[in-house]
Amino acid sequence: MSNSVRIVAASPEDLQALMAIEQRCQSHPWSNAVMVRYLNKKQVVWRLELTESIVGFAVVTQVAGEAELLDIAIHPDYQGHGLGQQLLQHLLDMVAANGNERMFLEVRESNRAAIAVYEKLGFCQVGVRSNYYPAKQGREDALMYCQELIV
Repeated sequence: MSNSVRIVAASPEDLQALMAIEQRCQSHPWSNAVMVRYLNKKQVVWRLELTESIVGFAVVTQVAGEAELLDIAIHPDYQGHGLGQQLLQHLLDMVAANGNERMFLEVRESNRAAIAVYEKLGFCQVGVRSNYYPAKQGREDALMYCQELIV
């Protein structure tokens, strides 16, 4: 599968495809307005293409030597094939090459599949944000993760 994978900066023209994935993957998806705000910034939203179709994306900001993964999603039909891991590794390499010293992310404590990928790639839990995410029944904690990057 990885031979036909391409990761490139997304553009505002990708909004519909990205939001279709966001709606399928997130229990509380971002609004179009939030996604457009990030798409209008250069090299913040990255799309993952598989045989020329957008099947995933990630949103990463970089400020003052630190990067933060704000959102990542792989279309459900393509999950379980290592594409999320491949996308995240690409982003880690990119932000390290840009001189960032660390990358942060937050993840729902119930998202065991994502946590396994993050830990496999070297992220370590550094904290908890209690009752951070809206959930079907109340709120859910966010686990805060960080990876120190070798620059």
